Amino acid sequence: MSTIASGIKANAHTREIEAQAYAKATWRLLPFLFLCYVAAYLDRVNVGFAKLQMLNDLQFSETVYGLGAGIFFIGYFFFEVPSNIIMHKVGARRWIARIMISWAVLSAATLLVKTPTQFYLVRFFLGVAEAGFFPGIVLYLTYWFPAQRRGRMNALFMIGIPIAGVFGGPLSGWILAAFNGVGGWAAWQWLFFIEAIPSVILGVVTLMYLPNGIRAAKWLTEDEKAILEHNIAQDSAGKAPQTVASVFSNGRVWLMALIYFCCMMGLYGIGFYLPTLIKASGVKSALDVGLLTAIPYACAVVSMITVARSSDRTRERRWHFAVVSFAGAVGLYLSTVWGNNVPLAMVALSVGTAGMLATMPVFWTYPSALLVGGSAAAAIGMINSIGNLAGFVSPFVIGWLKDVTQSTNAGMYCVSAALALGAVLALTQSKEQVNR
Repeated sequence: MSTIASGIKANAHTREIEAQAYAKATWRLLPFLFLCYVAAYLDRVNVGFAKLQMLNDLQFSETVYGLGAGIFFIGYFFFEVPSNIIMHKVGARRWIARIMISWAVLSAATLLVKTPTQFYLVRFFLGVAEAGFFPGIVLYLTYWFPAQRRGRMNALFMIGIPIAGVFGGPLSGWILAAFNGVGGWAAWQWLFFIEAIPSVILGVVTLMYLPNGIRAAKWLTEDEKAILEHNIAQDSAGKAPQTVASVFSNGRVWLMALIYFCCMMGLYGIGFYLPTLIKASGVKSALDVGLLTAIPYACAVVSMITVARSSDRTRERRWHFAVVSFAGAVGLYLSTVWGNNVPLAMVALSVGTAGMLATMPVFWTYPSALLVGGSAAAAIGMINSIGNLAGFVSPFVIGWLKDVTQSTNAGMYCVSAALALGAVLALTQSKEQVNR
């Protein structure tokens, strides 16, 4: 056993080893997990770009699109908790690889749909395939980083969402503009095929690259492993162990799920309808729409990192979450007020997207502040699955209201109200428990 593991008091040398260990873990894990999330999110929401041409080609209504986009989250809901528990038992390396490869195949299969039923089925099974990826990574990060580092680590992983928008928007717009009719396929079919390829590659790489935990990391020394394991053990001290079953009767977990549902109303309102909102403001070219979607997501990259760092530094979670959630609500509301003015609409959408996405890394410090081990795996899976039902509700409600009112404004009002409600609910959380 190393001298560090034997319990020698912390000194300058120990702190130096600790800093080196966390630097290694951050650089070895976060860039790779970030790339995986970029691929995952792109495959999940590229239907929002395909919609610009797909609906006309297949004669789908806005309601059919909204239901198909959202039904992904029904499959996601039923398999989220089991997937997370399986990952906790069998290890992240094999399970994350399985998730990525299976979702890539199903995402590419969307190019074959001809009828609403086929569209619903492929979206449902895509949700089943991807279930467990996001909460699995959130859980995986708790194996490596204690609470005081977790907000920043969550942000470095979760900026995959806006980065997918920064690069995915222009890429999707270019594919739609350049590939129509190539090889006998419509451009939206090429979109699903091309954007599934990175997920297959990353899934295979995961099998060779990702360690299941600290002890399996060959690139850490024994002293570094001992320090990281000690810090995780210290972080878990004082958290009451609970059974997996008890998680489902825990009122605080249900409250967190409701707060997260409000966040996800905003995320998927933007994710599935940002291209439509930009087009409605007066932008006609698919390539221009794709380029402009990069602006709100670029703003979100900055807000996520800045807010997460501030939250970790001050060890304050509730007000950080509430302020940015309310900012997201205001931004999305103003996007309807200025909906016919491209510059002002882009400002409003940038504020709304930046505020809404900045809630996520702060929020995901909550569950791990309360629970550990298998109960944490179940809680994270449960919160994410219930919260992501908003991915079904949000696009369906927006699509239905657009068919009824011929405008996305009413749907954006619903999304904005949900974000404001999430801000209020966050402030009801126990300060002593979440501010860790």
